[in-house]
Amino acid sequence: MSAPDDDTFAEERDQMEEMDEAGSEDDEGVDMEDEGADAEAQRKVYVPGIEPLKPGEELEMDRSAYRMYHECQTGAPCLSFAILKDGDGEGREQFPLSMLLCAGTQADTALSNRLLVMRMHNLHGTEKEKEGEESSDEESDDEEEEDEDKKPQMELAMMPHYGGINRVRVTQRGEQSLAAVWSEKGQVEIIDLRPQLEAVHSSTAMAAFVKQQKEATPLFSFSGHMSEGFAVDWSPTVPGRLVSGDCKKNIHVWEPQEGGVSWQIDQRPFSSHSKSVEDLQWSPNEATVFASCSVDKSIRVWDIRSPPNSMISAEEAHSSDINVISWNRTEPFLLSGGDDGLLKVWDLRQFKTGRPVANFKQHSAPITSVEWNPIDSSVFAASGADDVVSQWDLSVESCDAGARVAEMKDLPPQLLFLHQGQSEVKEIHWHPQLPGVMISTALSGFNLFRTISV
Repeated sequence: MSAPDDDTFAEERDQMEEMDEAGSEDDEGVDMEDEGADAEAQRKVYVPGIEPLKPGEELEMDRSAYRMYHECQTGAPCLSFAILKDGDGEGREQFPLSMLLCAGTQADTALSNRLLVMRMHNLHGTEKEKEGEESSDEESDDEEEEDEDKKPQMELAMMPHYGGINRVRVTQRGEQSLAAVWSEKGQVEIIDLRPQLEAVHSSTAMAAFVKQQKEATPLFSFSGHMSEGFAVDWSPTVPGRLVSGDCKKNIHVWEPQEGGVSWQIDQRPFSSHSKSVEDLQWSPNEATVFASCSVDKSIRVWDIRSPPNSMISAEEAHSSDINVISWNRTEPFLLSGGDDGLLKVWDLRQFKTGRPVANFKQHSAPITSVEWNPIDSSVFAASGADDVVSQWDLSVESCDAGARVAEMKDLPPQLLFLHQGQSEVKEIHWHPQLPGVMISTALSGFNLFRTISV
């Protein structure tokens, strides 16, 4: 395909580089901590799914429920994104924060799509509103300058990509930062992100990158699936190892070859599912084991050392399509979410029984994304087609103070927080280097936030 001309590309960049820290009227966080009877009497907490809004009622964001909150617009919506680890260290909690994301668009036309790398920085926390204080003109000027200093920043490097991008996953292999891209073309492509990463860190490199307007050219691509797909995951234990699944029920394992630009892909797929494979997850500590979920309502756990159709499975794990799964990094737990709106936690030591160890029904529409917190193994999050992102903590017991408040609201005690304000939330991720920070993408754009609950 031909890249857009200079004027078109510059105009598109101006339209897409929008970032805002203010919440809209539709944003609302529900904190499950006891705020006292007086505070409860002064304001009404809206809980999705419990009581519908009355005519004329609007939601107002409670900024005190967030430690950080920012919004980001990228023009065409991104159905999927991944977090790129940076070199700024682990466990960063001091503001301002920064992060790197890779995302792919689902534009109106195939030619309008982009593979994006975003560097977001100068991300400050949510300040408490000052009540009853009068300020002089000089103080107001100082506050305006301070607000300008705290304005969030974003650098955006875009590569044209023919075809909408269904899912993006990233990995580090040596000096390479690689993205695995499942596109509507029916191909899985491996793309080196180094040019984009250099661009978002250097104005000189960005100027050269924009001038080139280089199309996203894959290091390697695989069209052997013969159909479109969504499921793909990099191995966390073997650099460069990949697994991909399609809508025709086939799963292929990719083995990296020497040199880092080629992969050996098995010709005999894992094909025991009877319908579309929706999600895949490698085990965080067993190099040869991965899990899959499907429209056929089953979850399967495979070992690539065994014959392709040898696995353990939980049939009828959900009552309808299973959309997403997440493998706990430190505990033998698998989390699943389906079209039935249910969240289920599976103990892999008891997986053959076909019974989950926990079952939650808070979302009123299909689950679109789930993920365990990479730092706290008892905490997970989920998003649904009901435009809600939920946070949960399995360590909370019904006797806890917070749990008593939750029970009064007819909510499960493990539910920590409900985040709203986006339209059609597609995917969520915890940031592995920023404790408690979550990113969510929706048709309405990105949210970057940390709640007071995590």
